[in-house]
Amino acid sequence: MSHVHEYFSIFSQDFALPTLFLALFLETLGLPIPGETVLISSAAIASQGDLNIFLVVIVSVAASMAGDNVAYFIGRRFGRKVILTYGTKIGITQERYEKAEQATERFGAYVVVVARFFILLRQLNGLVAGATGMPWQTFVLANAIGSLLWVSFWTTLAYKLGQNVSLLPWVTHHLAMVASIAVVMTLLLMAVLFVRARHVGRDKSV
Repeated sequence: MSHVHEYFSIFSQDFALPTLFLALFLETLGLPIPGETVLISSAAIASQGDLNIFLVVIVSVAASMAGDNVAYFIGRRFGRKVILTYGTKIGITQERYEKAEQATERFGAYVVVVARFFILLRQLNGLVAGATGMPWQTFVLANAIGSLLWVSFWTTLAYKLGQNVSLLPWVTHHLAMVASIAVVMTLLLMAVLFVRARHVGRDKSV
């Protein structure tokens, strides 16, 4: 049995971080890849001592930002028409794209901050921001903040719960509730930021 554990430990150390980087990077290009699941699994592996949790965080943030920036420049260079023409081959439908586009046009950089907590926005965030002409400096800052928040939330949760085996059945049973609470909190934060932005805009116009 110890040989089996040793084998999986070596496998995790050799392949987990490259797999994590690739999954998060490709997901931000619009590919239907479960990047969030890979992130949570990597943090859970780290909780058992087979990975360094700090490396998991660094790789996750780097992959998220790198993928989003590549997607941003693809959107900026080729625009909406090309993305919709070729995006259907990887699941980027016009309906999905328009939903992300409407959110970006309405809330701007605030959508980029919270995008990673929503699968649709997480996959199309960079493409839409680039295609709609969001300034790159604004996108980079908002994307960095969003990536740090998203990675910190899931790695902390998975790492802490992974250390306490007795909590795993509870988490499995209540995962939907935990996710719902996270979504509600994110929506409230986005609403507060939007209201504050409107007030600032009105003050400047006066």
